[in-house]
Amino acid sequence: MASDKKRAASSDTEYSAKQITVLEGLDPVRKRPGMYIGSTGVTGLHHLVWEVVDNSIDEAMAGHADRIVVRLLPDGWASVEDNGRGIPVDIHPQFQKSALELVLTKLHAGGKFGGGGYKVSGGLHGVGVSVVNALSTELKAEVKRDGKLWSQTYACGKPQTKVQPIKKASGTGTTIFFKPDGTIFETIEFNLKTILDHLRQQCYLTKKVRIDVYDEREAGTETAYGFYFEGGVASYVRHLNHGKAAKHPNVFYVQRHDEASDCEVEVALQYTEEYHESIFCFANNIHNPEGGTHLIGFRAALTRELNTYARAKGFLKEKDQNLTGDDVREGLTCVISVKIKDPQFEGQTKAKLGNSEVRAAVETVFGEHFRIFLEEHPQDGEAIIGKCVLAAQARAAARAARDTVLRKGVLDGLTLPGKLADCSSKDPKRSELFLVEGDSAGGSAKQGRDRETQAILPLRGKILNVERARLDKMLVNNEIKNLIIALGTNIGEAFNIDSLRYDHIVIMTDADVDGAHIRTLLLTLFYRHFPELIRQGHLYIAKPPLYRIQVGKEARYVYSDEEKLEVVKELSKGRNVRVEETDEGTSAELAEAAEDGAEGEKKEGRGVRLNIQRYKGLGEMNPEQLWETTMDPKTRIMKQVNIEDAEKADEMFDILMGADVAPRKRFIQTHAKNVQNLDI
Repeated sequence: MASDKKRAASSDTEYSAKQITVLEGLDPVRKRPGMYIGSTGVTGLHHLVWEVVDNSIDEAMAGHADRIVVRLLPDGWASVEDNGRGIPVDIHPQFQKSALELVLTKLHAGGKFGGGGYKVSGGLHGVGVSVVNALSTELKAEVKRDGKLWSQTYACGKPQTKVQPIKKASGTGTTIFFKPDGTIFETIEFNLKTILDHLRQQCYLTKKVRIDVYDEREAGTETAYGFYFEGGVASYVRHLNHGKAAKHPNVFYVQRHDEASDCEVEVALQYTEEYHESIFCFANNIHNPEGGTHLIGFRAALTRELNTYARAKGFLKEKDQNLTGDDVREGLTCVISVKIKDPQFEGQTKAKLGNSEVRAAVETVFGEHFRIFLEEHPQDGEAIIGKCVLAAQARAAARAARDTVLRKGVLDGLTLPGKLADCSSKDPKRSELFLVEGDSAGGSAKQGRDRETQAILPLRGKILNVERARLDKMLVNNEIKNLIIALGTNIGEAFNIDSLRYDHIVIMTDADVDGAHIRTLLLTLFYRHFPELIRQGHLYIAKPPLYRIQVGKEARYVYSDEEKLEVVKELSKGRNVRVEETDEGTSAELAEAAEDGAEGEKKEGRGVRLNIQRYKGLGEMNPEQLWETTMDPKTRIMKQVNIEDAEKADEMFDILMGADVAPRKRFIQTHAKNVQNLDI
């Protein structure tokens, strides 16, 4: 018996060469797709298109292509075509395979590693199109070179045919047809709007390149879209400021090559009447949401040049008086695009640029030309400085208000607001803060919560719309003040995410129009003043149930109207269900659902009553129900808030919460028909 135990223990702990698995070719991609494309959801699906398009963009940046065509085809297929040089098809001397096959089957194969194929490129790792091949059930590559059309087909990344010419062809270029693997992705349905938004952005960043998109998914129909911009990122800034009140008429724009760093710098900016900044950074057309050295160089030059100009024109009279970085960026819309030979990004997602030489290049090029712009456009210069000085005055008032409001609590020993029911745990990683609509729901949440890890902060009414208010006005609002104190991070220039007291901040509002409005106001507050909390995954939205359906002793919680009818069918099986009049849908609909569920089943007894309870507010739930459905980590449904597309998020908050009514009216008129269940 003892020897058996010894052998079992030895077997459990044995770790030798036999336990090592080697994944060949593209197998690692199919085994761990998230490592290469981020996720297997909708974002990852569209990443396949971006990878193929990026290769075509690289050809355009190298000066070899001026047209890209993207097609969405029936049965989940897509294609990307360009008129570049075409992927080489000749035999590689080392691997004795066609270069086309190497590019499509080897993870680190490509013309972007210093062999002279590309001077500037967004693809650094050589994994792009090969990843697309690995994650597609079928892929077909067609290349026009040397007067012939060459072709090769693949299945799940494995070649099915050799690279071979199929007919004569004029010109050059590459076309990749691919069908994403439905066993890997959650969906293989491409979103046309997502594709159009991304390709429009790429077209702004690559001047004089035309990108056409054709939606041919419905047989016999074709919808065409085209993008072409002469103005580069200056056109992009005008697009971003569409619908906003510009502070000055002329958009600043510069495009210059910096010889010292061999870096091309392109910057455009314009100030608006808004209170927040919108800066978008790109390196070789790759969006860097976390900025990097190009952003650091830009900010340094902007602050320096505006202070110099303001002092020369008499706006700053005291020697020690200076505009801060926050002052000069209020209301700024800016696009920074650099193109460099060997970009160094932090991580595979390329969120942040790390090249040290780029900082000096952007600071020099932008600084010199922005100084000239201010001198040559005095009206624009005075409008910009006026905006910055006003921002500085408001910031000083906000600083005083913040010191008075936030530090007063500490001095008085009232560190936390009285309405906050805090959790007993002092470990932020274990703690959650629920922002609850109203005192009634707050009372239920306080009784039903886990007191060890869950804190409750009830919010009375609708908080201030921060899209239309500066910081000093915000801090007068008690609800916002209590929230800032509860979070512990402070706000504005004093914000410190390391002081965050809760790992999860959960917005928990009623499932009605007022609840949706309060949720939007809170999202606006977090997006504009606590964006780092969203970027680091701390913000969530609770999803309480809409209904509680009970038949006999069996009860189920339901989260949508579609699910309601399905649950009625399910609970009606084997029962003689009696449906009574209800406000939640016609009794005929529910009776039909009950009949469908009972069809073919044996009905017993006199019949049981089907009861549907509609939760119009969290306060209608007792503490046990609220815990079970919305707060218990084992059973609750929560949505994590993230910023997938900062440009579209910025535009949407401006439309929905901004001062201009006309864009909001157009938005409501456009989307009114999509509202299925409006609770008035």
